Amino acid sequence: MTTHKLTNTAGGVSIHAVDVANGVPAGGLGVRLYFGDDRQLVAKGNCQDSGLLDHPVARGTGMKRGVYEVEFDVGDYYRKRGVESPDPAFLDTAVFRFGIDKVEQHFHLPFKFTPWGFSLFRGGE
Repeated sequence: MTTHKLTNTAGGVSIHAVDVANGVPAGGLGVRLYFGDDRQLVAKGNCQDSGLLDHPVARGTGMKRGVYEVEFDVGDYYRKRGVESPDPAFLDTAVFRFGIDKVEQHFHLPFKFTPWGFSLFRGGE
């Protein structure tokens, strides 16, 4: 049987997006974070010029144990920059589903992408 230490402090989920096709932080990239099977919206916004999503969820606000899903508007990002892409785009919305077991830990999601693919993993705690 696994026991978990209970804490009142959540670590949060931070998102940092980089357009690796152009070697720049992905300022303006649209991001949405959902919780649970019924997809409760937890965070929504655009990444800053630094590529970071500035939202209270990054500091732990509203975080709880469970399954999350994050969506990244890759197709819109490139269309706004005048990048030619097929119709439909090969990669329009990138979706990543992950679980949080210990809310006191910080989950950093470095999102690296091009019009043709992406990489996303859990960064530092």
